[in-house]
Amino acid sequence: MIFGVEGQEKLFKTSVLVVGAGGLGSAVIGYLAAAGVGKLGIVDGDVVEENNLQRQLIHAGNVGLNKAESAALFVEKLNPEVSVEIYPYHITPENARKLVARYDVIAGCPDNFETRYLLNDTCKLENKPFVHAAVYSYEGEVAVFTESPCYRCYIPRAGVSHSRAILGSTAGVFGSIQAGEVIKLVTGSEGVLKGEILRGDLSSMEFIRIKIERRVDCPLCSGKLKEIFPENYQDECEVRKL
Repeated sequence: MIFGVEGQEKLFKTSVLVVGAGGLGSAVIGYLAAAGVGKLGIVDGDVVEENNLQRQLIHAGNVGLNKAESAALFVEKLNPEVSVEIYPYHITPENARKLVARYDVIAGCPDNFETRYLLNDTCKLENKPFVHAAVYSYEGEVAVFTESPCYRCYIPRAGVSHSRAILGSTAGVFGSIQAGEVIKLVTGSEGVLKGEILRGDLSSMEFIRIKIERRVDCPLCSGKLKEIFPENYQDECEVRKL
């Protein structure tokens, strides 16, 4: 669907918070800036390391610089009409609601379960769309959570995190899809992955689209969880405190 001038104006009036400026975030930040999103917020407390560059292309030449600051330099060169607000630190239970409340759409690009659950819960409490993506080796997934179901309906508790190399192009592919979902959501285009998850394996080139069902015991969708508590983002990220 070509959204034309009206869609472009919607993009320019929209603010998007990108949490994580790594492999996924590099693609999301680059394509949202190129598309003409009016304001980008970039959250990342890490610094650019040489081994990041095989999948984090926007940081070329900026080894040692904070990733949020490095990403802002890239956006300025690519599209200076995009306003950029940087947050050169990690999102935490203490600052999450304040950060999320400032933006229209949240794109989650972290590399850990704790931040994914934190973003899911915060977006739900602040009534913000949460566009999620994650990658692992050749595999990746993208979903859009607006009301119910939520990420906790999809994965009630965090699994064991395994350290495994991520192919740079895997992050690029799924980050591009994630950016596309943000653009579709903002412009009112069809086919947004609301309440669904797209999973893909680039080694076999197999993709599946799965409908996520709302869980009756979900503490977030049921309205029982009404605040962000640090205890809920430890270990398996189960809701321990309401």
